Amino acid sequence: MHTPHIRPSRRTLLTLIGASLVAGPLIASQTATASPVGLDDPAKKEIAMKLVSSAENSSLDWKAQYKYIEDIGDGRGYTAGIIGFCSGTGDMLDLVELYNRRKPGNVLAKYLPALRDVNGSDSHDGLDPGFPADWRRAAQDTAFQQAQNDERDRVYFNPAVQQGKADGIGALGQFTYYDAIVMHGNGDDSTSFGSIRRRALAKARTPAQGGDEVTYLNAFLDARVWAMKQEEAHSDTTRVDTEQRVFVRNRNLNLDTPLDWKVYGDSYHIG
Repeated sequence: MHTPHIRPSRRTLLTLIGASLVAGPLIASQTATASPVGLDDPAKKEIAMKLVSSAENSSLDWKAQYKYIEDIGDGRGYTAGIIGFCSGTGDMLDLVELYNRRKPGNVLAKYLPALRDVNGSDSHDGLDPGFPADWRRAAQDTAFQQAQNDERDRVYFNPAVQQGKADGIGALGQFTYYDAIVMHGNGDDSTSFGSIRRRALAKARTPAQGGDEVTYLNAFLDARVWAMKQEEAHSDTTRVDTEQRVFVRNRNLNLDTPLDWKVYGDSYHIG
C-alpha cells in the first residue's frame, strides 16, 4: 500500500511547503567520465525504478504499485500502475489493449469501450463503480504486471535511454531524461520532453556535440524546472532540486550507489 500521507505525484495539485530545503548527505565526488554502462543495465534500471517511485509513490517499493489506482483530481481521470498510466491521456488505454491481446477476456477487457470514450477527459463514464477493484484484481496477474513493464519501457524508458546514449550522457543523464518523459510525455507541446531538451540545447552542447556533461545536465534540469512550473500540478520541483541536482553536483554521472536524496521532504537511501 501507499504511504498514508498525501501521495506526491507527477500530477499532484498540492505544493508541499518547505520541501525544497537541503537535500540529504552528499556522497564522495565521482569521476566526470561517464561509464559505458547505461541505464538499461539491470542494476541501474532497478535504481531508476526506485528513484521514480520515490517521487511518484513515496516509496522505493515500485513493484507494490502495480495495483495502485486513484483519481487524484488533476483532470486526467484515473491514475494507476507503476508509472501512473492515466485514463485521460491514452497510455492506460494502450496498456489495457496490450493486456487484452495477450490475455483475451481478462477482467479489464470489458472496460475497453469506456476507456476509448473517456480518453482525453477526466470522465469516469463506463468505468465506475467497478474499474478500480478490477484493476487491483488484474494487478495480481503476472501477465498484467508484465504488460505494465513492457508499456513503461516502450513509451517512457527505452526512448529516454536511446536519446541519452545518442547525446553521449551517462546513466544519470539518461535517468534525467526518463524522469522528464514520465512526467511530461514525449509529445509536441511546449512542456514535453522534446521541448525541454531543445530548450537545454539552446544553452549548452551535449557531450556528443563536444560539450561538458555536467554543464549540459544543469541546462537540461533548468529547462525541466521551467516546464514543471508551467503547470500547477507539476509545480513542486523537489524531484529535481533535492534529488537529481544532488547527483549532478556530486558528479555522480554513472548513478553509482550509495545514493541519498529527498523528495517532497522525505529522505531516501539506496546502499
